[in-house]
Amino acid sequence: MEERRLNSLRHQLVLVERERLTLDGVTHVESFDDREIVLDTELGGLIVQGEELHIKELNLEKGNLLVNGYIRSVEYLGDSLSKRSRSILAKLFR
Repeated sequence: MEERRLNSLRHQLVLVERERLTLDGVTHVESFDDREIVLDTELGGLIVQGEELHIKELNLEKGNLLVNGYIRSVEYLGDSLSKRSRSILAKLFR
């Protein structure tokens, strides 16, 4: 069942010469500045780090994001950011 659910979701990441990042399957942008973009995708949380990062295009209805700048790292978090935030809060209030 879990495998079927994952196959129905769409997520694609294309990085060209570490200067142009195109993402599909974006559901929410949590925060961004010129060094870090934190977002949720259909397959979990994602952190993009770099220098002079600029969001050139964002369409949450279609799930598209275009970033220009120097990309240093792309890190998947596994869970969505909302699940991660809830688990941190749950641990604090035990």
